[in-house]
Amino acid sequence: MLQGLFHAWERRLAAATTDRVVRPFEWGLEWIPENGHDPATAPADRLGRWTSEVMVDSDAFFTPPPTTDYTLTPRPEGDLLTFPSAFRTPHHENNTVYARYFRARNPKGRLRAPGASAGQAAVLVLPQWNSTVDGHIGLSKLLAWSGISALRLSLPYHDWRMPPELHRADYIVSANVARTVQVCRQAVLDARRAIAWLAARGYERIGILGSSLGSCLALLTTAHEPLIRAEALNHVSPHFADVVWRGLSTRHVREGLDGHIELDLLRTLWRPISPRWYLERLRDRKTLLVYARYDLTFPPDLSEDLVAAFRDLGIPHEVATLRCGHYTTGKAPFKFVDGFILTRFLKRALADERT
Repeated sequence: MLQGLFHAWERRLAAATTDRVVRPFEWGLEWIPENGHDPATAPADRLGRWTSEVMVDSDAFFTPPPTTDYTLTPRPEGDLLTFPSAFRTPHHENNTVYARYFRARNPKGRLRAPGASAGQAAVLVLPQWNSTVDGHIGLSKLLAWSGISALRLSLPYHDWRMPPELHRADYIVSANVARTVQVCRQAVLDARRAIAWLAARGYERIGILGSSLGSCLALLTTAHEPLIRAEALNHVSPHFADVVWRGLSTRHVREGLDGHIELDLLRTLWRPISPRWYLERLRDRKTLLVYARYDLTFPPDLSEDLVAAFRDLGIPHEVATLRCGHYTTGKAPFKFVDGFILTRFLKRALADERT
């Protein structure tokens, strides 16, 4: 009975969004380097070879060149950090990264001094797909109130980074196969530059928190960024393609894919952005996996497959199951439960072992 009630609620919340656009299927070959491939080769084969090359050295794929071009602008609602993205796209709006910075408060509730970050904990927050500019700000403030500084990153093609032609962040998850990989890669490169900024400010205990699409990107970042000690992943799946293929929120993307590509091939071509392939890199990290029992966007069996993979490989992890769905995670009282679970884990995982 509960499942039926939550599924109906999830569908009503999903139907409230009426501006989804079914975009045409594209291989996106213009988004990958030629690398001497024969132009006469079938697009699927060219993308398959490129994917294989990426997987041979994913560190090279997900490591940005260093930069010192950071600007922090004080703002009452949270200081604004900007810096250039390491991956350049055709849309100049998307090539500047924005992040809102919330400094931790001390035990008396006062802001810590700007230069007092040495040895302190900080968390990079990656919100969900199509998050508004205010998404996860409440969670970031909760982290700050709990004594952990938070840096909330705007994902590629979201809010300030969205070109005028878009109403939704369609270019990070779409029926354009190669573009989806490259823009998700861009998010990881941006996240690593943001973490480098935190480390340069003296933060020694750094974690990452991601929700939905953000959870996938957070795991990819953790797998390639040695500065991250702990990851809290909110809504999880082993394979990027399966969520798009089956999820309630991505039905319009599936419509663009239908008739052009099968799930097995899509899963292969989206290996670089699929968590399952990077679990061995997480053995020395602390991981929390959170999923929702009545989720229609990240189907629970996919989440359970990822949990089983962690368990079978002996990768250290903790698991929390929410008694709600995907959209309803953002509704009271579930959002408070979720926020408590995530914050409690990060506080414990990033605790100063010297105290």
